[in-house]
Amino acid sequence: MTTLKDVADQAHVSRMTVSRVINHPDKVTEEVKQLVYQAMHSLNYHPNAMARALVNNRTQIIKLLVLEEMTTVEPYYMNLLTGISKELEEHQYALQLVTENSFEIGTCDGYIITGMRDEDYQWIKELKLPFVLFGENRYGYDFVDSDNKMGGQIGTRYAIQRGYKHLIYVGIDLAEPFEYSREAGYIQVMQENGLEPQIIRSTNHSTQMQNYITEHWEKFEENTVFICASDRLALGTERAILTQKGSIPDQYGVIGHDSVFLDQVAFPKLTTIKQEVDKMGELCAKMLLDKINNGNQAQGKCVIDPQLVIRGTTK
Repeated sequence: MTTLKDVADQAHVSRMTVSRVINHPDKVTEEVKQLVYQAMHSLNYHPNAMARALVNNRTQIIKLLVLEEMTTVEPYYMNLLTGISKELEEHQYALQLVTENSFEIGTCDGYIITGMRDEDYQWIKELKLPFVLFGENRYGYDFVDSDNKMGGQIGTRYAIQRGYKHLIYVGIDLAEPFEYSREAGYIQVMQENGLEPQIIRSTNHSTQMQNYITEHWEKFEENTVFICASDRLALGTERAILTQKGSIPDQYGVIGHDSVFLDQVAFPKLTTIKQEVDKMGELCAKMLLDKINNGNQAQGKCVIDPQLVIRGTTK
């Protein structure tokens, strides 16, 4: 059986260094970590996670708490789960997906929480274990998110550059920070260009948005672009335009936000604001592990720049 000493000898480091790489990788240089990881892989050495958990008085379990209806955001969360799991696996942590009704069942070392609404923060602040939020918030809690305001700005600037005359923002009917930020980015760019903002809000369902556009079709002049707060809303908007025999992208344009699968199954494929959801998942896990390893010390915020993905729904 391969031992810690075998790994140390293979990597030409001390057993203490190998132990530190396994238990506290944040305190070891990247070069040393790679030497030890290569030796572990070469020798097929797998740390005893249970023993390490007992030594550190930890469970080696992280809970992902989802506080919103996942059917309205799938497949968004699959990318988030992939990113979180990838980072946790490198540190021999298990991920447990829970809901609000079950998150207190069993023990863990900390929480990643997503889908918060304003009423949730009252009980979230009472949590004793370290936690990180996926999604910006106004209460000063540690979080990871995309730069939502920048996303609204990018989409709006691009629509202006492409020569669309009427720019309509299609927002999610939620009083939440991410929605405010995306809308604020749109409004800022419109005002900078001397244009009057036009805003429609809907629940985050493509069918509802499709029905709305269809029912009000006569109000939307040609050379209009719909800048949507999600790809779901963009998909419903696109379907409505095509149903009404509108031409995309020459007569009407559509810009989504998220770029998680739905933008690619639409036809034409959606121009959208891409969020690196898997990367944000990795950063959530890393931030939480840093909190766990540093006595629940605050980590602040981590905001990732979104990117414009140009496809067939804009000129």
